[in-house]
Amino acid sequence: MSHRIRPCVFAGPWYPGDARELERMIDQFFARAKSPDLDGEIVGLISPHAGYIFSGQVAAYAYDQVRGKPFDVVVVVSPVHSMYAGPYATTAADAYRTPLGDVFLDSELVDAVDKRLGLNRLPVDREHSLEIQLPFLQVSLGTFSLLPIMLVDQEWRACSQLANALGDVLKQSISRGKNALLVASTDLSHYHHASQAERLDRIFAKHIDAFDPEGLFRALVRGETEACGGGPAIAVMLAAKALGANQAKTLYYAHSGHVTGDYSSVVGYTAGAIYRAPKGAPGQDDV
Repeated sequence: MSHRIRPCVFAGPWYPGDARELERMIDQFFARAKSPDLDGEIVGLISPHAGYIFSGQVAAYAYDQVRGKPFDVVVVVSPVHSMYAGPYATTAADAYRTPLGDVFLDSELVDAVDKRLGLNRLPVDREHSLEIQLPFLQVSLGTFSLLPIMLVDQEWRACSQLANALGDVLKQSISRGKNALLVASTDLSHYHHASQAERLDRIFAKHIDAFDPEGLFRALVRGETEACGGGPAIAVMLAAKALGANQAKTLYYAHSGHVTGDYSSVVGYTAGAIYRAPKGAPGQDDV
């Protein structure tokens, strides 16, 4: 049986196109990541999506939280940068190809979300922010199926509708024994001096640490912070809440100036985790 494959588009310029080199690079990122131990069960991650030389080390702090853990399906919610696809899109292919192999879609879950929202199934796409997450997932998890969602409309209604759909279909999937992970793909502020970028990006981190998607949306609308994947981060936080998550934490922050040495115009990156902390853990109310 032949499968429709969404090919690697950004292997080479954005991350190594050779499988051994790619896996070696990701392993080196993991070796340098000192991600904190979290008291709880990971439900979702926030990860950047620039070229690996810029944001790969940051992404490792997120994916280190799930290395070697069993997840049957991964939902990656990304923004859309340069094409009309909205308000919600996915690939029309059966699998994404990376240098590390093919990642097959969970067609049942794709169809379930499609029935709820109406997905634009793209025969061709050049969206890097979804593709860039896959090699990290392959190294971290090994085998898993994929539910890829490209979120074009980042208004509150679109984010909450997506979150509701994901919460519903994933609860049904979990009830059948499938363990699910949510991933929000986002970079932060773009092309400010490092001092201004850090001020903007601290506001984003504040709302992640407060597990406050509503506050994050308001801050984005008011221009108090910036994120090209703000909508995916909000949708993933809301969906994670529906799955029982009750805490979130930023794990690491950096910007492109830390790599290039040019602090005059930088892009910010953060790693975060969303998790289900046990009752009575710090930050939890006794209810």
